[in-house]
Amino acid sequence: MAFRDIQEFAAALEERGWLRRIKTRVSPILEITEIADRVMKQPGGGPALLFENVEGSPYPVLINAFGSMERMCLALGVERLDQIGDEIRSLMELPSPGTGLLDKLGAGLKLVEAVRHTVPRVVSRAPCQEVVEEEPDLSRLPILQCWPQDAGRFITLPLVFTKDPRTGVKNIGMYRMQVYDARTTGMHWHKHKVGQQHADRGREAGLRRLEAAVALGADPATIYAATAPLPPQVPELAFAGFLRKQPVEVVKCRTVDLEVPAHAEFVLEGYVDLDETRVEGPFGDHTGFYSPAEPYPVFHVTTITRKRNPVYPATIVGRPPMEDFYLGKATERIFLPLMQAVLPEIVDVNMPAEGVFHNCVLVRMKKRYPGHARKVAYGLWGMGLMMLAKCIVLVDDDCDVQNLSETAWRVLANIDPERDVFFARGPADDLEHASPAWRYGSKMGIDATRKLPEEGHPRPWPDDIVMSPEIKALVDRRWREYGID
Repeated sequence: MAFRDIQEFAAALEERGWLRRIKTRVSPILEITEIADRVMKQPGGGPALLFENVEGSPYPVLINAFGSMERMCLALGVERLDQIGDEIRSLMELPSPGTGLLDKLGAGLKLVEAVRHTVPRVVSRAPCQEVVEEEPDLSRLPILQCWPQDAGRFITLPLVFTKDPRTGVKNIGMYRMQVYDARTTGMHWHKHKVGQQHADRGREAGLRRLEAAVALGADPATIYAATAPLPPQVPELAFAGFLRKQPVEVVKCRTVDLEVPAHAEFVLEGYVDLDETRVEGPFGDHTGFYSPAEPYPVFHVTTITRKRNPVYPATIVGRPPMEDFYLGKATERIFLPLMQAVLPEIVDVNMPAEGVFHNCVLVRMKKRYPGHARKVAYGLWGMGLMMLAKCIVLVDDDCDVQNLSETAWRVLANIDPERDVFFARGPADDLEHASPAWRYGSKMGIDATRKLPEEGHPRPWPDDIVMSPEIKALVDRRWREYGID
C-alpha cells in the first residue's frame, strides 16, 4: 500500500506492534537520543518511538520509523527489498539482437508506462499549508541536540528542495541543518551533492540567493527517495512515485517557486544566501565520530507552513548500527541492478553497517580473466557516489558477501597482501576524517578472488573442503537415529 504521509505510516507501525508511545515528559537535548540509541542497538533495530510530551514544544517527535528491515519493506510496499531491484532489472532488460519490431516496441512501452504513472500530481490545497506562520520561529519545533559535543540543535531528517538556476531541474537532498536562531540554519550540503551544484551555478549566474524549501515529513517512499543516489535524469519525486505505485501529491510553496509534498508535516520556505557561510558543527555523525566545525552555507527561513496537528520526524546518527543503516541497506538492494547494468560481472554487493556506507564495499563477482577484479574495483570508483568508497573487497561468486564470517574467512585466506592489495587516489567523503586533505584521499582495493597464473600465482589453487553430496544425504536421512537432538 502507498502511505499518504508519515503519520499514516506510524499508525500502520503501531497496528503491527512496531511502535511504542512514550508519554513521559522528555527533553530534546540529549535525552531523546540516549533513549533512541539504546532502542536502536536492540536486536532487529528495536521499535519506532513516538515521544508525545517533549519539553519546550507542543509537537510530538517520531524517531526510528525506518529502523528495521521489516519497517523499510513496509515503507516501500514490498515483502523483500530485492523485489524493487528485480522490478528495475526487468524494466532495464532490452530485447536481444534480431528480435522483431513488436518486441522492441513492447519493451519500450513497458518502460514508458512505468514512468508515466510516477509524475508528481500538483494540487491547489494541501494539508502542509493548513497553518501559515509568516513570523517563523524554529524554537517552537522539538529539534534535537543529539550528542554532548554537538554545536547545538540539528534538523536531522529534512527534505531539501532546490532548483538548478540554469536548467530549472529540481532536486531533493537530505542535508543536516544546524539551528543558529529562530530563523537561520546551516545547510550542510557536501561538495559532491546536487544541492551544492545548484548553489555553485547560482553563484556563476550572478545570483545572490538560491530559493530553497525544506519539508519535514512526507510519505515514507518520498523520505527514502531523498536519500537515494539517483542518476541525474531520474527525479526523486518520480522515483518515489515509482516506489509507491502512485504519484506523489505536491503543492506550490507560498513564497518560493518550488513544489513540496502536499502531506508534509512542516515546510520551511526561504533561501540560501550565496555570499554567506557560517561555521557549522561539530556534529556526532553516522561515522560514529564527530565531524569537525567547517564553513557551510546559511539557510534563511522566511515562512513556515504546517499541518494543524503535525508530528516532527527525526533521526539520530552515531556509532552503527543505527536507523540510517536500514535506509542504506535499501539503497544497496534497490540500486544493485544499476551497478550490474554497467558491470554485469557483479553478482552481489554488501555494504556492512560497520563500513558506514562508504568505508567498505564487499563485491561478489564472476571472474573470467586476469585483472578482472581490479577492473571491477576501478569501474565502481568511477560510478557516481561510489567514487567515495574507501575500501572495495572483491571475492569470487561462490562467496556469500551477506555472510560476513564466510567473507572474512575467504578474504584472509585468499590474499597475498603484497600482490593483492592495491591503492588509488580520488575524491573522499566530506566526513572522511582519516585522509590528510579534506575531500581527497586514498582508496584501497583487495582482490580476494582465486589467482590465475597470469596474475603471478603459478601454484595450483586448493579446493574448498566440502563433504560429498551422497554422505550429506545419508546423514540427513539417519540424523534422528544418532540421538544427538
